[in-house]
Amino acid sequence: MKNYNKYRGLSCYNLLIRPHRIKTWNLKMYWHKTPYWLKALYPGLSWHKSRNRKTLYLTFDDGPIPIVTEYVLEQLHQHDAKATFFCVGDNIAKHPHVFQKVIEQGHSIGNHTFNHINGWQTEDEMYCQNIAQCQKRIDQSYQRNLRPLFRPPYGKITRRQARHLKKYYEIIMWDVLSGDFDTDLDHEICLEKTISATRNGSIVVFHDSFKAEKTLRYCLPKFLSYFNERGYSFDAL
Repeated sequence: MKNYNKYRGLSCYNLLIRPHRIKTWNLKMYWHKTPYWLKALYPGLSWHKSRNRKTLYLTFDDGPIPIVTEYVLEQLHQHDAKATFFCVGDNIAKHPHVFQKVIEQGHSIGNHTFNHINGWQTEDEMYCQNIAQCQKRIDQSYQRNLRPLFRPPYGKITRRQARHLKKYYEIIMWDVLSGDFDTDLDHEICLEKTISATRNGSIVVFHDSFKAEKTLRYCLPKFLSYFNERGYSFDAL
């Protein structure tokens, strides 16, 4: 595509805003709680669900992989929770047995591209082809009555890409980013900030990846228990 940079979008991984400190990641900054104005810039994307019900929507990006995804499934089962897994097509191909476990346990599946590619750095046609390749792999094992779900890796998608993809997918963003991928972020702070940012209808991002595993194992069961005890339910998208 010519003049590709003029279609450059905004990333939800840009800033992690906290009352007392700003945390950097990969020389960029990202929001822990997505601000209202960013949601307003992309009104056609899904940032959260109804604020009127005590329901939360956990999402897990980058799997499926052995051990970590299986740990997540165990925790969800123990807390009677459903979730949505945004899967990388290449990981589905490498670990079909883990992918099948996710489906069998009643969770939703979303598309996270086949190779976890960055929309800002990829030509539109190649980006859409990579997404279609992932969807083809998903459709071999999973059927969804509603429109398929898509989440751009890193939250990086151009306006032009989003306009095209909205014709075929519900594009799921988030209003709470746990930061579990941040190896410099203290586990307790990660949990504290994730809980404090979460409210009715929040779409919350965790990662079933080896990079996030240590923080995930600390935060996920405590997060689930905290909101279970306060009368919240966890549903799939």
